[in-house]
Amino acid sequence: MIQFENVNKWFGSYQALADVNETVRKGEVVVVCGPSGSGKSTLIRTLNQLEPIQSGRILIEGQDIHARKLNLNAFRSRIGFVFQQFNLFPHLSALDNCTLAPIRLRGLSAAQARERALALLERVGLAHKAHAFASELSGGQQQRVAIARALAMEPPLMLFDEPTSALDPEMVGEVLLVMKSLVRDGMTMVVVTHEMGFAREVADRVLFMDAGRVLERATPDDFFNRPQHARAQQFLRDIRSPFANA
Repeated sequence: MIQFENVNKWFGSYQALADVNETVRKGEVVVVCGPSGSGKSTLIRTLNQLEPIQSGRILIEGQDIHARKLNLNAFRSRIGFVFQQFNLFPHLSALDNCTLAPIRLRGLSAAQARERALALLERVGLAHKAHAFASELSGGQQQRVAIARALAMEPPLMLFDEPTSALDPEMVGEVLLVMKSLVRDGMTMVVVTHEMGFAREVADRVLFMDAGRVLERATPDDFFNRPQHARAQQFLRDIRSPFANA
């Protein structure tokens, strides 16, 4: 589904991604973790061209996504992206947030888009909030609407960039439950997250990044119980004992 080939990315003189080579198979759930500033959000944002790369190639379903002839809007319509800050259109209802792109980009009729959107809102437990605006929803509800909106385009790939980090702790669980349901459906997912319980429970593989490099790739069992790289070992010690160095 995804192939990174010697991918490099700079912000000025700062190298955010360094010689990344990685593959994500169809139906695989990959969690990307690491300390702040490690490059994990930059990595996921290159997958739909929110961030350009300076060298290397990224292939999705065999297509070079930085090729000049790429139809960017058509390409992005095939990738669901869920952001940290929800990014709902504040002037639209939850229902209209979920119908806008299918109508404008996929050519669905208003009735078809509405039927699908209502089904997706039902799936994420928010059918009763279909006509609510973002300001009337909790953070957890807004993020669940954002997931439904992404799913409305029927994407073969879903990307999540720290989808729970802006939520109050009691709202995290409701979003993770929706994400777990996608895992059960066999959705290909790349998830940047600090939720290590989610990674341990549902990931097929964990990628650990630091300083723009993938330092470790492993099953959750191996990563959490038998980390190989010294930086990964330190990262796990720090998150297990957050006040150890205080």
